[in-house]
Amino acid sequence: MEEHAGSWHDGPGHTGAGQAGAVRIGTSGWSYDHWEEVLYPPGLPARDRLAHYAARFDTVELNASFYRWPREHSFASWCRRLPEGFALSVKAPRGLTHAKKLYAPEVWVDRITRCWHELGDKRAVLLVQLPPGLARDDARLDYFLAALPGWIRVCVEFRHPSWDDDAVYALLERHGAAYCIMSGAGLPCVLRATAPFVYIRLHGPDHDVLYGGSYSDDDLRWWADRIREWQASGKDVYAYFNNDGGGNAVRNATALRRLLDEPPPW
Repeated sequence: MEEHAGSWHDGPGHTGAGQAGAVRIGTSGWSYDHWEEVLYPPGLPARDRLAHYAARFDTVELNASFYRWPREHSFASWCRRLPEGFALSVKAPRGLTHAKKLYAPEVWVDRITRCWHELGDKRAVLLVQLPPGLARDDARLDYFLAALPGWIRVCVEFRHPSWDDDAVYALLERHGAAYCIMSGAGLPCVLRATAPFVYIRLHGPDHDVLYGGSYSDDDLRWWADRIREWQASGKDVYAYFNNDGGGNAVRNATALRRLLDEPPPW
């Protein structure tokens, strides 16, 4: 079972006890050829994969947007095509996060905002993954988060260890932005809830290879318990498996959803 560092912390985003939050479990991306006979029947056209995926899961994290940001009509199309109640999280473009490193974000913020409008009631969370070489810069992060409209749910994934600081968590809390909780080789698993929702990226249990391996039943039970705790505190929870190799993400997401549908062990 993998090691889990840190402790659960409720920030100002806590919504109060009494009403359980919603939980959505899915995968990072959906259009993988090697998911044939794991999730997709043989010969299923790539254009039909999303509909097939959405019949089984109620959320997904779009990763292709990191490499090429889609046009507004693509977001409008997803809004029309996805079933009622489905929630699409979207990874921010590398032009913003890795090329500009959040500097002078206004042009990208405008593009993202226009597309987010088109996604309508299917929008979930904007994932902003910072590059491993970007060390802590509170002023830059603060400026970027302030530039985003308040109605866009945003989560920040830090890859440089210098960001692991209480002042950074407090900055996220002021903006209602979520700290991205991570599981994966070489990544700190810090359990901090800085927003009214929790965002988890499960990159695989392998200790040496990122995105490698399949989570054990014990690991999944551990995560199910943590998710129940956040849910009971009134927070919505989004969890995405990114260990797509061999269809592990599909199997792990299905198993975690099944565990959460069972009565809690206490």
